[in-house]
Amino acid sequence: MKKNRVARKNSSNKSSKTLIDATIYQDLKNIQVHSKRLHSKASESYLDVTFSYENGVTWEGSIPIEYRRTGTELSDVLEIKEYLLQAYDHCQPNNRREWLVEQENFWRDNKDKAEVTKSLFDALTTFEWTCISCKFPNPNWARRNQDLKEFGFTIATYLHKSCNQCLKRTTHLILVPLPRGGISGYEAWSPATREKIITTLRGYDVYEGKLGKKESLLPDHKFPEIRWDANTRRSQEAINNLTDEEIIHDFQLMTNQRNQQKREVCRQCYQNNIRPYPFGIKFYYKGDERWPNDISKNGKDAEKGCIGCGWYDMEKWRNALNQKLAEFVENQEK
Repeated sequence: MKKNRVARKNSSNKSSKTLIDATIYQDLKNIQVHSKRLHSKASESYLDVTFSYENGVTWEGSIPIEYRRTGTELSDVLEIKEYLLQAYDHCQPNNRREWLVEQENFWRDNKDKAEVTKSLFDALTTFEWTCISCKFPNPNWARRNQDLKEFGFTIATYLHKSCNQCLKRTTHLILVPLPRGGISGYEAWSPATREKIITTLRGYDVYEGKLGKKESLLPDHKFPEIRWDANTRRSQEAINNLTDEEIIHDFQLMTNQRNQQKREVCRQCYQNNIRPYPFGIKFYYKGDERWPNDISKNGKDAEKGCIGCGWYDMEKWRNALNQKLAEFVENQEK
């Protein structure tokens, strides 16, 4: 009878794990998606992933795509891709120390909450799958886990995962170093809103400078999400009611590949204060390659520092460059 119960238990665990068609996500550079898992008791679902970084460093974990405490509920493939790209940036190994410092400040300001809950948080700061039986043999660990989630931390759960230390199938937890409360810069679009943006921008691929296939185009925020703060993100109601003027001002269309490329160069700009330029053409229609010293790196005001960069508004950059070339030719002919 005991063996039968174990068999049914393992079978139930397997049924909650669904293999993913890897070709769907193969265009995501340095991101490998393995499977989707459902944690039905917590009403959470995750994508099991491997993130690959420089020098052969990898992170194997789970990214929640349904996580009610942060309002995350993603089903559209393009939305999930965008979310994974942002999660990839937040999980960068060189970002973890700064993230931990922020959390220590949180615990310091909330000592009453830290007294009984922080011990589980500390056990999870390896950012690896952690066996509860081995690392936190506390009968109240589930309550502590719920408290951490209520505080805004993102924690994925893996039921009946094999442990290399105790050699049992136990509950494992992993702390995902996303901003507390979720990715605040992320705006979740419905398929209808996405279609409206693409239609309003007439299916024009700004990177190629011509009309593209609607199914291959992605609405891109001109102002990169890496520079957003908590006050930059629109409310869901505002996203669902974007005006044509807002769409034209805030968005441009490009393929997912070019969107990833832009995301990477904007991340580098954020880190080194050197503004990038597309096609190897070092031209800015305003400013130069240095990020302005008098403009903050984050928040809505930071958008002023992006103006003039080709990646920020590629069509305006192209038109300004063509105008410069036309003036040069005209002067040469005089």
